Amino acid sequence: MTQLDIFSLDGRVALIPGGGGGIGSALAEALAGAGARVAVAGRTRETCDATVERIRTAGSEGLAITADATSQDDADRMVAETVEHFGRIDILINAVGGGAGKALHPAESYPRSDWDWIMELNLRSTIVPTQAVAQAMIAAGRGGRILNISSVRANLGINAGYSAYVAAKGAISSLTRQWATEWAKYGIHVNAIMPTFVDTPQIASLLADPAFRAGIVGRIPLGRVGETRDLAGPAIFLCSDAASFVTGQVLGIDGGLTATQ
Repeated sequence: MTQLDIFSLDGRVALIPGGGGGIGSALAEALAGAGARVAVAGRTRETCDATVERIRTAGSEGLAITADATSQDDADRMVAETVEHFGRIDILINAVGGGAGKALHPAESYPRSDWDWIMELNLRSTIVPTQAVAQAMIAAGRGGRILNISSVRANLGINAGYSAYVAAKGAISSLTRQWATEWAKYGIHVNAIMPTFVDTPQIASLLADPAFRAGIVGRIPLGRVGETRDLAGPAIFLCSDAASFVTGQVLGIDGGLTATQ
């Protein structure tokens, strides 16, 4: 055994709602590469199947589940299907979210419809699966790892109409600390990663605007936007035994952005 073995996820089973998306699929493949068997859940079966196919092609074991992370019934079912197929569940990564750039409004007149949509997409989609998985982990008595995806917008305001998004991501960061505190007695570690802009298909149109990209890059000390591979190492760390004394933390992955604010 070497010191690097503590980063191995051999024998672990991960469930990733949103695992068919840009960030979720990258994390699913990263965890599989570290030895985990991975259940990929999402509303679009084709994207889940595509992620699972890449996992299997790389020599790991995957399962695609069609489910809506905001639905309690679907969350309970995705947990049940994961346990039925793999026999256990050790890791949850909540990778559903986004939508901020499609719901920008002045704070004083932010419409209820877009507010509710952003909260459903980012906050409820984290709460519902987490409760279902935590119940399964507590019942199994083996502990586990839960990883949420927050955003630098949980800490930083921006003069661009992001009220609902910053509220949702701020809540995710706070819930990460709260859940970590409540579930430590069960051996469940809860942490979050907090990226800045990550180059995914979801924001490709924004980053295609040279002025927009230059504005983003100009505020990041490392001089570039994030890539999905930048999230893989931190995610593996936080889901592995290497982080056995880490819980309730929100790790910034932002090229130094929040250090300058």
